Amino acid sequence: MDINVPRTPPRKSATFDDYTMAEIRRAATTGIYDIRGAGAKRKLPHFDDLLFLGASISRYPLEGYREKCGTDVVLGTRFAKKPIELKIPITIAGMSFGSLSAQAKEALGRGASMAGTSTTTGDGGMTPEERGQSKQLVYQYLPSRYGMNPDDLRKADAIEVVVGQGAKPGGGGMLLGQKISDRVAQMRCLPKGIDQRSACRHPDWTGPDDLEIKIHELREITSWEKPIYVKVGGTRPYYDVALAVKAGADVVVLDGMQGGTAATQDVFIEHVGLPTLACIRPAVKALQDLGMHRKVQLIISGGIRSGADVAKALALGADAVAIGTAALVALGDNDPHLEEEYRALGTTAGAYDDWHEGRDPAGITTQDPVLAARLDPVKAGRRLSNYLKVMTLEAQTVARACGKSHLHNLEPEDLCALTVEAAAMAQVPLAGTSWIPGRGGY
Repeated sequence: MDINVPRTPPRKSATFDDYTMAEIRRAATTGIYDIRGAGAKRKLPHFDDLLFLGASISRYPLEGYREKCGTDVVLGTRFAKKPIELKIPITIAGMSFGSLSAQAKEALGRGASMAGTSTTTGDGGMTPEERGQSKQLVYQYLPSRYGMNPDDLRKADAIEVVVGQGAKPGGGGMLLGQKISDRVAQMRCLPKGIDQRSACRHPDWTGPDDLEIKIHELREITSWEKPIYVKVGGTRPYYDVALAVKAGADVVVLDGMQGGTAATQDVFIEHVGLPTLACIRPAVKALQDLGMHRKVQLIISGGIRSGADVAKALALGADAVAIGTAALVALGDNDPHLEEEYRALGTTAGAYDDWHEGRDPAGITTQDPVLAARLDPVKAGRRLSNYLKVMTLEAQTVARACGKSHLHNLEPEDLCALTVEAAAMAQVPLAGTSWIPGRGGY
């Protein structure tokens, strides 16, 4: 062979990339599937694939901060005697005490209350810190029933029946033994230090007819005062939303696969469910077909990061959004100033997702009293409040540019899509055309 002939450089497989090869080696060595927290990390169609069409000659914009743009929303207007009234359409998603430290739960309550919105308990029950600092608190009623008792149901401002979660629709939660402290064990009636796996379905009902009975039970326990939410993971949004409405829900929470989790199998997070963007329009269509759009409120969650995301979700027909991962980042999760400590754990700031191990140096996803004490609930709550304020101002800025005097006046006509996929999912025109995939146009 002529040594002067140029050699073709080595080429790695796109299918068997470095991450895939490393995961195969890890699985072959350990015989254990990977468990982690957070949400999907693969690139998915998302709100970044949509753009707003601001006003010019054909539309009339509102002037800066001088002209009002409303942000309030009322949740639970269908049956509840005391619906929840929020100043902003951004709520805090359910995250449990057990997954999060007591300081983190308190900070979420403080931040949400300062911003005029609600927070949610998550699995494992209600803590005095969270109830004491939350002006509006939603109590999650999960398949595990951990920490559930009628007294706490009555103390809550709304009840959320959790059927599914975006990161793991069809699967139950995990809380490994190292995070089951004395207090967590007592609240959940579990042995200390033993791994816990929540059920994937409720033990006392199997379908929408049974769910209707359960919702009636919850209404009777709370004297028909509290709004009843039903939360589903994004898989078959049209049918799931329709059945939740049939069962009597006041509010439907729809969680896409970009939504986070405390801990579950990586294969679940990355390969089960629908992107949040793909969930909204079928859900809205179900409500419209039943004549219940805006009568039963729709909350969208899963990867909401900015005021632009909020505005786009509302323009597509949602009444409000919920944030989880973004709220934790606002508190201080994955902060670069902790880079050395993240490196000591074998990761880096911005990529730390081993929330199940309970070694979070930020003091958020841990039950270690030393680590948890690092988080100041007052300062962290203020950071969350600031973040919610900025998101709201961003959404108002966009809405005014589209000539809207309230965030809920945004509509699909205000949007276009940058990709064919996003246009099809959001059912808005591809940018520069009137073409919506699956419909007519050019």
